[in-house]
Amino acid sequence: MKPTAKLFLRGDYFGEGSVEVAPPPPGAKEGGIRRLAVTADALLTQPSEDVVTIPDVLDHAVANFPQKNAVGWRDIVRIVEEKKVIKKVVNGVETEETKTWKYFQLSDPKFLTFPEYRAAVKEVARALVSLGIKKDDDVINVYAQTSPNWQLIAQACALISTPIATSYETLGEEGLTHSLNEPECPAVFTNAELLPMLLKVLPNTPAIKFVFYDGEPKASLLEQIAAVPREGGAKIALYHIDAIRKIGTETKEVDDTVLAQRRPSPDTYACIMYTSGSTGKPKGVQITHGNLIASLASVHFLYGHHLPSDTVYLAYLPLAHVFEYIVELVAVYIGATSAYARPKTLTDQSVRNCKGDLTVYQPTVMLGVPAVWEQIRKGITGKLEDMGWVAKTAVETAMATKKLGLPVLSWLMDRYVLSGVRKPTGGSLRWAINGGAAISKDTQEYLSVAVVPLMQGYGMTESCGMCAILPPELHQYNSVGLPVPSVEVKLLDCPDMGYTSANDPPQGEICVRGPPVTKGYYKRPDLNEDPTIFAGDGWFRTGDVGQWNEDGTLSVIDRLKNLIKLQSGEYIALEKLESIYKSCNVVANVCVYATQDATQPIAIIVPHEANLRAAVTTNPSTASLSTAPLPDLCANNDVQKLVTSACNDTGKKNKFKGAELLKGVVLTAEEWTPQNGLTTAAQKVNRGAVGKVFREQIEELYSR
Repeated sequence: MKPTAKLFLRGDYFGEGSVEVAPPPPGAKEGGIRRLAVTADALLTQPSEDVVTIPDVLDHAVANFPQKNAVGWRDIVRIVEEKKVIKKVVNGVETEETKTWKYFQLSDPKFLTFPEYRAAVKEVARALVSLGIKKDDDVINVYAQTSPNWQLIAQACALISTPIATSYETLGEEGLTHSLNEPECPAVFTNAELLPMLLKVLPNTPAIKFVFYDGEPKASLLEQIAAVPREGGAKIALYHIDAIRKIGTETKEVDDTVLAQRRPSPDTYACIMYTSGSTGKPKGVQITHGNLIASLASVHFLYGHHLPSDTVYLAYLPLAHVFEYIVELVAVYIGATSAYARPKTLTDQSVRNCKGDLTVYQPTVMLGVPAVWEQIRKGITGKLEDMGWVAKTAVETAMATKKLGLPVLSWLMDRYVLSGVRKPTGGSLRWAINGGAAISKDTQEYLSVAVVPLMQGYGMTESCGMCAILPPELHQYNSVGLPVPSVEVKLLDCPDMGYTSANDPPQGEICVRGPPVTKGYYKRPDLNEDPTIFAGDGWFRTGDVGQWNEDGTLSVIDRLKNLIKLQSGEYIALEKLESIYKSCNVVANVCVYATQDATQPIAIIVPHEANLRAAVTTNPSTASLSTAPLPDLCANNDVQKLVTSACNDTGKKNKFKGAELLKGVVLTAEEWTPQNGLTTAAQKVNRGAVGKVFREQIEELYSR
């Protein structure tokens, strides 16, 4: 029987947190199998009896929340262009370049209720069947930004048992071509802004017969796409999303009986989710309806009682990322409003002639990746520096008071001082979750005290984002939370690295098994038969090193991949170091690099300009450079030493060993984006690309 919300609110409810349900086999180099203590008897597969597939989730919402808004969005009214002069240093020579920056002016929000939303989904589903899209065999690619239309296509495909393939909107030509060709997609849905990239790959993607799109592309662009030759002289058919919905309302042969015959089962594949790896072609993870519903059940079990009827979820992260996809399903299930936004329009400063999405929607729940939280934190600290000593001292005093947990004083400080700090996030957030990668303790603690309790989630595409989640009742730092109730976890010994189940606390490579875990990669028998990935008996090896804590929570402490053995014989985990150095106030992004003959790593860093200038101004050796262009600051030896010192202070504060501290830094004024290839579509550093671009600077730094 599922525990009630009232039971959950007891501080001792989770008891041991997680418990061992099976000991390791005799002589095995691994720990026992653990599950969430309160669901140790059985793994969850569904949130309620009426929900076993994705279409059931929307039906459940319509039945229970017929008057509520399901989705909200804001249209682009116009694009405001502003020109700025950027100074760059090219081959040692300073040059000026004029760049055009684009800002959006947005409309007031528009909404669809759950019945209206389901009606729109059915219209699209009827149209797809009418156009000849088949069950199971056909795969529709969704190459688009997060929006209600993304979900309309996905929900419609789910209703008729047609899998989707997900493609990040920032994919380059090679990755997009692969995600269209490997599943032989007959159709793709995209946005007007992405049609130029699609046009580039269409000559090399012969299976595409239909292009569905939204927005307002130029007629000439549509004509170019229609003219791309197909086998037998056929033409590519283009349909705007509005035209698709019209087909769905007018078709007579596809009625509710036909849709009922096309409904999926839990074993039906819902999507092929392509990972945004930094090397090689993207891998397609096969995910069934049952995988997704089990994941939904887990999040709802741990968080459902924290999601009241007035919940507003800010949806802006890529839906091609599985955690965003799952959380949006949860929002539908509990009757929350998913308010769709864009990363570039979140704040008031990032739009023109209107308010940003955070101010307008005033979300109560927000999901983010480390890059987002670091940006918010540094935005707050930078603004406080601008406001002066009094404001900065007031906020620091308020935060110190909250940390002490003094009831009345904490409430007063929270209400009258820190409420101002929260305004840029809309002022209504109740809690938030970090996912996608590790976040530093400093940043998590800062935002948890100053803004809103920031939880952690840990998972991967192969497990539908599921492994562990930190529930609000156990809010803490340096932990990714409890095993979710739909999976079980064990730790494999890593004796070469000193991580074993015999340690106190037990440590090892995290392995996960359960209903959300994929059966394998699409058309990749080489990977599916690889015991270093799929260990047999349903176990998936994550490549992450974890440890069990006394309260039954799990911490991720290292990474098997991206490990470098230094000259001294010590291993350092590059991703772990990056998560900490990224929290340094003068750092916007960082890639830690080391060679095997090095005694210490170095870092390639994109500095946080405002915070760097503040540090440069207050440092005697660099004060004269306070007004210098950013490229000049990056090239200056004293500024590099200042940044190295600031990073190492952060490392020492986090108890880094000497071998983990930085020997030096390479500074660059160029932002790292998926467009220039220096980050992946999921905003993770593309280590290989960074290493190539900055090879000369790295070699020069190591030669000093």
